[in-house]
Amino acid sequence: MMEAAPPGMDLPRQHARFPVWWRLLMTAGLIGCLVISRVDEAASYLLLVATSVLGILILLVHYLCYGESRFSVRALPLIGFVGLLGTIAWTLRVDDMTGNLVPTRVSFRWQLQHDELLEIPQATIMAEGIDLATTTENDFPEFLGPGRAAYVNVALSADWSVSKPELVWEKDQFGAGWSGFAVVNGYAVTLEQRGEHELVDCYEIVSGDLVWSTGVKARHLTVPGGIGPRSTPTIYNGRVYTLGATGILLCIDGSNGNIIWQKNLLDETGTTLAEDVARVAWGRAASPLVDRGRVIVPLGGPNGCSLVAYDAVNGDELWRQGNHQVSYASPLFTTLAGVQQIVILCEDYVCGHDSESGEQLWEFAWPGKSNSDASCSQPVPAGGSRLFLSKGYTHGAALIDVGLDEDGHWSATEIWHRRSVMKTKFTNVVLLDGYVYGLDGSILSCIDLKSGQRKWKRGRYGHGQVLRAGDKLLVQAESGDVALVALNPHGFQELARFAPLDGKTWNNPCLYGEYLLVRNGAQAACYRLPLEYPGGTAGS
Repeated sequence: MMEAAPPGMDLPRQHARFPVWWRLLMTAGLIGCLVISRVDEAASYLLLVATSVLGILILLVHYLCYGESRFSVRALPLIGFVGLLGTIAWTLRVDDMTGNLVPTRVSFRWQLQHDELLEIPQATIMAEGIDLATTTENDFPEFLGPGRAAYVNVALSADWSVSKPELVWEKDQFGAGWSGFAVVNGYAVTLEQRGEHELVDCYEIVSGDLVWSTGVKARHLTVPGGIGPRSTPTIYNGRVYTLGATGILLCIDGSNGNIIWQKNLLDETGTTLAEDVARVAWGRAASPLVDRGRVIVPLGGPNGCSLVAYDAVNGDELWRQGNHQVSYASPLFTTLAGVQQIVILCEDYVCGHDSESGEQLWEFAWPGKSNSDASCSQPVPAGGSRLFLSKGYTHGAALIDVGLDEDGHWSATEIWHRRSVMKTKFTNVVLLDGYVYGLDGSILSCIDLKSGQRKWKRGRYGHGQVLRAGDKLLVQAESGDVALVALNPHGFQELARFAPLDGKTWNNPCLYGEYLLVRNGAQAACYRLPLEYPGGTAGS
């Protein structure tokens, strides 16, 4: 038996195990870092450092209590490891993520981003004679093409084994951003980020030569969303209208690239860039809607303002209407219940506005937050008074009916809503013959428009984009591949595929006749696709 110690004498302290609460604290901290890093890199770093510092302090307290006990000696390697982990976390930076928020590229914090290594481009041909006022039947003048329908009347050949896509030009040193191309009369315009400059560049399609480049000093960057602008230019009556990620709206002379007028939407709403990013975390993404001498864009702001209209010639404000915060969708003109109107998907509502005055006619709740489960996918006119809606984040798809009664009162009612189908995160869908085709998460899917029942779901393309060409579907995969898929409700059939780009591609493709223009955050290319009817265009 162990003898009792004499009064005043302490027994040697026994080795103490790591307290349970200390283990729980460190585990919770590390799990919290992993979870938060999927949304906010900076917050995850702060949490990691805070957890590491707190853990070290607790160990030091134990060291002081136990003196030279075995506990303190064995804890030293862990102290060093936690300290090293915190140091590494501060020196590394996540540069790229997939649409599922999985980091794909990491670099040191002091390294420059890809776009910061690029020079401001210089025009390689004279801009004299550039004509963006003359239109052609193949024009793709705005986001998702004519009428924002994600449809072009081009009949592509289904057999690419003999007549393969032909490279016209490619650019491996292209600016960052998720903007697409808009094309009129053989000239393509897009937005790209190069360092501190948000640029609008015009390229000749056949040669790939730069015609003109203009822009402003602005830069948007978030880890999940990436770098640079994310809207597509609109070409109208010889002018180019663009909205940058930080809210700068430009009107540009298409013949020479000179800025005619500009607006800062944040100044218009009395908010700062930091405040706007807190509300609209991934940057302004709406493509300007231009029609009948008006430029219409979502406004947003501290109190929310659905839409604002400016005079297309001089930039004077014509009206501002609605009280909803912006989302990442673009306004479109359509006719519902026999009345032409502007439809806009806001942060948490879909709304219809009078096409002349902008007055809000109706609204339908479509929950979302522009700093978390964001709304991105375009509402799609589905015939008559119906609209098709879809969204990711397990929200699914719905079909609604917009009505106008004899007393002039508007209403929007749900026909069906299915959370299990067409969960489009930041892509859009196409409709054909009563069926809807789009990327449900990362897998191509077809559903019945009338009932919402799924017909098939096959073909993994990541978080890409789709464009209907005649009776076929062009799928721009997140990996950079382009696939041609049959639009057939009875089964999935990939007809052809090639790889024009290498790397994450969230940009919408553009098809100008037989010319396919694609780009991502680092590359751009133009390919001539084989047509079903060589020498012309035709479609269903």
